[in-house]
Amino acid sequence: MTDRLPHTLRSDALDNRERILDAARALFSTNGLDVPMREVARRAGVGPATLYRRFPTKQMLVAEAFADQLNACRAIVDEGCADPDPWRGLCLVIERICELHARDRGFTEAFLSTYPEVKDVAAGREYTVKAVAELAQRAKEAGHLRSDFVLDDLILILMANKGIHATSTASQVKASRRFAGLAIQAFEACPQHAPLPQAARLASAAPDST
Repeated sequence: MTDRLPHTLRSDALDNRERILDAARALFSTNGLDVPMREVARRAGVGPATLYRRFPTKQMLVAEAFADQLNACRAIVDEGCADPDPWRGLCLVIERICELHARDRGFTEAFLSTYPEVKDVAAGREYTVKAVAELAQRAKEAGHLRSDFVLDDLILILMANKGIHATSTASQVKASRRFAGLAIQAFEACPQHAPLPQAARLASAAPDST
């Protein structure tokens, strides 16, 4: 019995870790990142001490909880960048990243937040932003992406996409796909799309003071 005890403890610890991550993913997905750590512990059926022993900070918990989504995001960007047609590749990235974020509200918050002490999140975001910027530049040079597109426009799309709420995940994804399609139409270079004046761009980004 003594010989088997360490293995039992390791199994229990692993089980607790997975329960914590499952609880965190579920809560972050529906309620965002403002969920208290104690609520995560309660949902997982473990004590706060166990939670903090496995994940000393919320940032570390967030990074681990969304590791799969970060990998999926990177795979989407890689697929888009590999397309010989940069506009088609950029459209794919916008559509699939919007869908990925629509399925998980918490992931959008994690992706847009700044957690410099959590290298996986920071590195994943930096890689995605840099790759999309290069893809967008190629699409501009090919004449398909409007010349005044800036990377902040894509961030605005993600922020707006986060605001889509529906009664089910399927409905939310469907709405996100339509939203992404409308955004792509707005980004496409065509004679009807005159460059947006700088003053108008600044005004549209500024908060309403009324």
